[in-house]
Amino acid sequence: MTNRNQLVGGLGERVACRYLVSQGLVLLDRNWRSRAGELDVVARDGADLVFVEVKTRSSVRYGQPVEAIVPAKIRRMRTLARMWLADHDVRCERIRFDVISVLVGQSVALQHLRGAF
Repeated sequence: MTNRNQLVGGLGERVACRYLVSQGLVLLDRNWRSRAGELDVVARDGADLVFVEVKTRSSVRYGQPVEAIVPAKIRRMRTLARMWLADHDVRCERIRFDVISVLVGQSVALQHLRGAF
């Protein structure tokens, strides 16, 4: 990953976290890493536990950010969620997987897909 991509991705994650907090979610973890990969955001939405994948792009030249969520990514996120739950003593009623798509340029456009998979 290039430095520019890291900067764009970091900006998107900060924007996504501010948005989630503004929507009443409580952030529990950011950039949690394990041998299997990384979870961008883990949050609580009332009684629900939410695992959030943030996809950020600076243009749609290669498609919308959400288009990067492919079946392999979904499988990896589910595995990472199980690992996170095994490492944390958190109780919840339901688990949800959300995607936040951030397009940054002269302005910032954000799309939140709740229960995306």
